[in-house]
Amino acid sequence: MMSKDLLDILCCPETKADLVLDGDFLVSTDKETRRRYRIEDDIPIMLIEESEQLSVEEWTEIMKKYGKK
Repeated sequence: MMSKDLLDILCCPETKADLVLDGDFLVSTDKETRRRYRIEDDIPIMLIEESEQLSVEEWTEIMKKYGKK
């Protein structure tokens, strides 16, 4: 499990936006890019080219779930 301290210092490498922890993924709070980064063996894979771009609908649902706008 990722520590709160680590989550607090990580940001999206593309936009520097905050991230939310969603299961085994970190999701950028940036609405334009909507990047999702996977976590493998408790290590976040923060490479832009290995990230996934979420649909607006999926990103919006995740943001609502964690109280983000």
